[in-house]
Amino acid sequence: MKSHAAIALLCLSLFGCAQRESPPQTVGEIDLQRYQGTWYEIARLPMFFQRKCLQAQADYRLRVDGKVAVLNQCRTGDGEWISAAGAAEPVEGRSDRLQVRFDNWFSRLFPSLTTGDYWVLHLDEDYRIALVGHPERKYLWLLSREPQLSTGQREELLRVAREQGYALDELIWRADNP
Repeated sequence: MKSHAAIALLCLSLFGCAQRESPPQTVGEIDLQRYQGTWYEIARLPMFFQRKCLQAQADYRLRVDGKVAVLNQCRTGDGEWISAAGAAEPVEGRSDRLQVRFDNWFSRLFPSLTTGDYWVLHLDEDYRIALVGHPERKYLWLLSREPQLSTGQREELLRVAREQGYALDELIWRADNP
């Protein structure tokens, strides 16, 4: 009987010591006025909704209600452009942590399944490159104001992603000429 108690105590102590990985660090407040505009996706972790995308970009526009209008566009292998419109709003008043919801038939049927976390993990001082991820590290996007990054910018974003605990083995890079 004592051995069962010892095993139970050992199991409890092991589970008690196991901690969930802490969420990634965001950049702090950002100027949404400066953040708005077009961002090109340079690379991303696999995501169901983008499974056919070879090139993608997002256009953000600040609305008068404080939310951000979002228009995502994706170019597929056959040259077709697919668009999804939605809105993002700061979570708990933090401009570097947004919740995005797209307006489509699926989101109207399953609103809780179509809201995504959009955390700004890195943003250069000129608002030219950004790293955006999900707090549970499910998704990651390397973004730029231009369709290409310099080697230095690319390495900077990859370094920050690694430091934040994102697995980069499955990154999907933007196709140059789909």
